[in-house]
This record gives sequence, structure tokens and C-alpha cells, in this order.
Amino acid sequence: MPHSKAKGEMHGCIVCGKLYQLYVVHDTDGKYVGSKVMSAGGKEVIGGNRPLVACETHTPQEIKRAIARVYGKQNEDED
Repeated sequence: MPHSKAKGEMHGCIVCGKLYQLYVVHDTDGKYVGSKVMSAGGKEVIGGNRPLVACETHTPQEIKRAIARVYGKQNEDED
């Protein structure tokens, strides 16, 4: 069973840039596994194969538009 490595990182909200503390987990090959938001008021943005966070106050539509703006149109069945 491969071991994973977690470390604390600061990430900005994908919509407005407000900073949040995350614990980010990568496998032994360096591939992103998941993350957990440790700061109050933030939530993990699922899907994207990268650690993303957004404020709890942003709507799903705002988050989706921000991801498209920053990373381009996403292929949802991409692993």
C-alpha cells in the first residue's frame, strides 16, 4: 500500500483570493489525492485534480465561472 504525504499550504479562494489554510495530500508519485480546509469560512472545491478552495459564501455558479476563467473549460470525467 503506497504511503501518502500531507503538508500544510496556503491557498486563495478561486473566486476572490481570500487566503485559507489547507492540508494537502499527495501520493508517493506526487499526484494530488485530496485536501482539507482548516480555516473557518472556506470549503474544498471538488474535482480538478488540484487543491482548490472557495469561500462558503460563494455560489456554485460563481465557483464554476472562476474555475473556467483560471483553468479553462474542465473535462469532468478526467482523472
